[in-house]
Amino acid sequence: MCVPSDAAALRVNESMQAACFHCGLPVPSGSRYQVEIENTQRAMCCPGCQAVAAAIVDYGLTDFYRYRTENSLTAQPLVPQALRELELYDQPELQRSFVRHGDRQLREASLILEGIVCAACLWLNERHVGALPGVIEFRTNYTTRRAQVSWDDSRIHLSDILRAITEIGYHAHPFDPGRQEAVYKKERSIALRRLAVAGLGALQVMMLAVAMYAGDFYGMDVALRTFMRWVSLVLTVPVVLYSARPFFVAAARDLRRARLGMDVPVSFAIAAAFIASAWATISGHGAVYFDSATMFTFFLLSGRFLEMSARHRAGQATEELTRLLPATATRIRGGEAEVVPVAELAPGDRILIRPGETVAADGRVVAGESSVDESLLTGESVPRRRASGDELVGGTINVESPLEMEVGRVGQETVLSSIVRLLDRAQGEKPAIALLADRVAGWFVAALLLLAAGVALWWSQVRPDEAFWITLSVLVVTCPCALSLATPAAVAAASGRLTRGGLLTTRGHALETLARATHVVFDKTGTLTFGSLQLEDVIVLSASSRQRCLDIAAALEHGSEHPVATALSQAAPKSLRASSLRAQPGRGVEGEIEGTRYRIGSPAFVRDLGAVMPEYSADLQGATVVALGSVDTLLALFVLADRVRPQARAAIDGLRDLGLEVELLSGDQPAAVARVAAGLGITRAQGACLPADKLAHIRRLQADGAVVAMVGDGVNDAPVLAGAQVSLAMGGGAQLAHASADMVLLSENLMHLVDGVRTARRTLAVIRQNLVWAILYNIIAVPLAAAGLVAPWMAALGMSVSSLLVVANALRLAPLSAVQPQRRRDAQDTSQAPAAIR
Repeated sequence: MCVPSDAAALRVNESMQAACFHCGLPVPSGSRYQVEIENTQRAMCCPGCQAVAAAIVDYGLTDFYRYRTENSLTAQPLVPQALRELELYDQPELQRSFVRHGDRQLREASLILEGIVCAACLWLNERHVGALPGVIEFRTNYTTRRAQVSWDDSRIHLSDILRAITEIGYHAHPFDPGRQEAVYKKERSIALRRLAVAGLGALQVMMLAVAMYAGDFYGMDVALRTFMRWVSLVLTVPVVLYSARPFFVAAARDLRRARLGMDVPVSFAIAAAFIASAWATISGHGAVYFDSATMFTFFLLSGRFLEMSARHRAGQATEELTRLLPATATRIRGGEAEVVPVAELAPGDRILIRPGETVAADGRVVAGESSVDESLLTGESVPRRRASGDELVGGTINVESPLEMEVGRVGQETVLSSIVRLLDRAQGEKPAIALLADRVAGWFVAALLLLAAGVALWWSQVRPDEAFWITLSVLVVTCPCALSLATPAAVAAASGRLTRGGLLTTRGHALETLARATHVVFDKTGTLTFGSLQLEDVIVLSASSRQRCLDIAAALEHGSEHPVATALSQAAPKSLRASSLRAQPGRGVEGEIEGTRYRIGSPAFVRDLGAVMPEYSADLQGATVVALGSVDTLLALFVLADRVRPQARAAIDGLRDLGLEVELLSGDQPAAVARVAAGLGITRAQGACLPADKLAHIRRLQADGAVVAMVGDGVNDAPVLAGAQVSLAMGGGAQLAHASADMVLLSENLMHLVDGVRTARRTLAVIRQNLVWAILYNIIAVPLAAAGLVAPWMAALGMSVSSLLVVANALRLAPLSAVQPQRRRDAQDTSQAPAAIR
């Protein structure tokens, strides 16, 4: 238990060696370290504990001692630590790797807290650090032992925050994925040890119990029966005191806070069975239930271990991302290559990325061409072609040829860091169905305790000698574990599966809301399309060849930053040179090539040069048309449009097959919107929509009872995304850092949205199946147990099987979440990659 185990830990006793009130260690003889806590002098073992306790009292946080569930760690080694070089964390060079800089002096960092032993420790840290002047926000996560802190660097420094945490007996340091992994390994190791002790104890006790049950029918020597009972008692003690300890700790915490968690009846049942059995063994009278106590503990720990494994598996999908960046990079300065730590990279540096190496930061390719594996970030297994001018994301892998990259973002500004922050936010929130299950479980526990009391009262009047074991069976068989496990395992598995598939969940409610969505509203530019003009067609209207027209157009547009110029320059290599170039804003460009004057731009601009417009029959509705002509004739028309994503049509059809209404809202010209909608089979489309128009349309849909999922680019559509019940943003490149959506489509593959809806619906179905099973099980099991037809060991088995079935059903999602894209670290043939992805 976490409360002091002896009254001597709560008061100073001069006649015997007292325990330190802060950490529980023995107080050395002759020491005089004391602190007055709640009008009582408390003994401390060292100056460190005295200083920490005094700080807790000074800040008015003495409730920490009332609600803590375990003694704190000794503060003796922590006080010197607080005085040693914490100022190093204030250096910009060091902060670059883990501190995110916001507006003005706003800073944000992720920390790992050491010394956390219970929820009261987090309560103390949140209130202590949150009260510091200059601290904007301090949020902690009990599962990961991680804290997110935001502060105003003009009022308080990071070293001051770390020192304040040290003052109350804890140690904080910047988040390190290696240490986070150690936390998971420690939790798993402890759970396995508790499970092993419970399993071995239950097996041995059950063997003795079978022999004693057989003795009831065939006869057994009294001395032998007594011996077996004592052996069973000895074997049960470590199961109850060690393996079942987490149940008792949680139950004590719940009772202190006047709430009924599912550990309350669990602990009561285990304790009652053990105490009654121990008394029967010592007194020599009454029945023993050691088999029920040990089996109950073992089966319950088995179910929780499976749930923990699913939670860790989902968490590993996130932790894998934090370990993608390499430790070093090859920086190029003055033509010389040098290997430097990634933390030393700065925006503007140039780095060399050899085949097989991991990209060390976000940036832009300045030399070379290769294929890059982005599978762990986007879920796409096919490497993507990257050349000069293309963006690279830190953590991806260069597959084929050397690349030279200019660093753009480092540290907390990278895409990887943005993903981790968004996932941390999602993990701190619970979906509505999980909150409902928790509330139902609380009422269920209260009803269970009342039912058990009624059963005990009834049977004590009818058959007093059987009242105890029948009441015990009722407590055990109706444990609400299945009810409480119904949601977490399924949500954990589904979130991990979606993250690996390229759909990042950033809000706790997103999965549930997406499953209930009735309408999906798309933005056009940057969502259904790539957001940039592409050359779709060349309509040749003269004797010149198609390639000759492209060469002339590329020469005239050379050097221009206009989107039309970019599209034409990409369509043709520069083989001609133009002179006397003159640009007329909004109309086009005029120049001379090989002695002939040409114009490129709007058809009216080209006609002004004297070109004659011949007849043509092409349907150019909704497209951008650029004319090319000379002084006497119109040479060609270039048809450009915002290219539709290759998976868009299949995604629209997939969503429609799932019964969803699909609509398109865009700020683009109505003709262009209608053209895209017709190509994708979308019947409801509107163009020329301002953000306010989009939001008003969504409000009208919601007023009619629709559950709207909005898919946009995450930047221009921010108000509309916030107005929908669930929002999804395209998460490519730097947009991810600004995404405020509930989910982010990292891969920008719209088919992953269809998979996300299927997974969300499947998850919701699994949760409902689990809840229905938990309720039906109790409806059947309770009357049987209350009627005395279920023995305690049978009740333990039934309850445990019920919980295991719930977890196993939830883990049907796990095979999907376990699918991890293969990282291609060796060179491979990707000659067909461009065709596959373009």
